[in-house]
Amino acid sequence: MTVFKLTLTTLLVSTVVTGSAGAAAPAEPQWSWPLSPKPSVLRTFDPPEKPWLSGHRGVDLGPTHDGAPVTAPSDGVVTFSGVVVDRPVLAIEQGSGLKSSFEPVTSELKTGDAVRKGQVIGTLEPGHCSSATCLHWGVRRGEDYVNPLGFVSDMRPSILLPLH
Repeated sequence: MTVFKLTLTTLLVSTVVTGSAGAAAPAEPQWSWPLSPKPSVLRTFDPPEKPWLSGHRGVDLGPTHDGAPVTAPSDGVVTFSGVVVDRPVLAIEQGSGLKSSFEPVTSELKTGDAVRKGQVIGTLEPGHCSSATCLHWGVRRGEDYVNPLGFVSDMRPSILLPLH
């Protein structure tokens, strides 16, 4: 019975940590924060249940000052630099189907420009958060929005295991 419990516990821990039995656990986060020093999270990721419903498809980071430098969280290629509605937006393709967007960020970069992790990609403008200057950072994997914090923080749940 002890071997059975140990095997079951191992399988359960593997499933909880990785999200499915047999899947590889996520490696240590490889991206860096787009603001320095490490910012506070002013508003968390809150994806809608359906793509057309309201929600928060990224995180708001700050508070910081107008004109703060925004840096690339990983290597990539600029896919958009311009204004959407009334806000300056920058989008970077990171590979493996991942794309980050940053707003309100003005940038001299153009579509097709390569960027390196940690490189200044633009400056933060006021206008997103009402009470403070903040950066909205979104990440998509294909068409699905994912939590950007998962790329800079270990978000796996803590698991308590028995002592014997």
